[in-house]
Amino acid sequence: MKTIASSFFGARRTAVGQADRFHQLILPHLDGAYNLARYLTRDAVLAEDVVQDAMVRAFRAFAQFRGSSPRAWLFAIVRNCCHTTNSQKAGAVSLVIHESSLSEEASSQVRQHPDPGPTPEDEMLRMAEIGQVREAIEAIPEPFREAIVLRELEDLSYAEIAEVTGVPIGTVMSRLARARTMLAKQLLPAGRMGDGQSRSAK
Repeated sequence: MKTIASSFFGARRTAVGQADRFHQLILPHLDGAYNLARYLTRDAVLAEDVVQDAMVRAFRAFAQFRGSSPRAWLFAIVRNCCHTTNSQKAGAVSLVIHESSLSEEASSQVRQHPDPGPTPEDEMLRMAEIGQVREAIEAIPEPFREAIVLRELEDLSYAEIAEVTGVPIGTVMSRLARARTMLAKQLLPAGRMGDGQSRSAK
């Protein structure tokens, strides 16, 4: 009986410890998981269902988690759930700002500088621009859409994106370059797009 009791309580302590570790490592990335699902499904309500399913799967599989990035591990599960839920939907064609001419360090510095407080008019324009950017991102084909969301919105490294999507880093970089070009065609005036291309070609 002592052996059975000790085994039971040992298993219980393990389960409690695993739940605590799950809360510590995985739950902080819940908002990012929803953001990814929202863009991949293009449906806010469906994204909530997808994330709920993904979190259940992640908890059940957490004992097997051996990755170096909990966020990338969770996002891979979210991505798989999106593909399952969205398997009959096809991507469209279209896309965010041409920043391929910026270095990674320069892009990071730009993101770190907060904008000055907006006026009500500025806020209205900003909301309109956010809507345009969201529509542009949602319009591009899925491989490029997920790459741009993971990199630019969730700030994953190339290695983490490769882990999430299951493709080589070179493919990740290629998809990001194409995604930025597609987004630039949609969001930038034709003249500025041409200027950007001519500068980057030099």
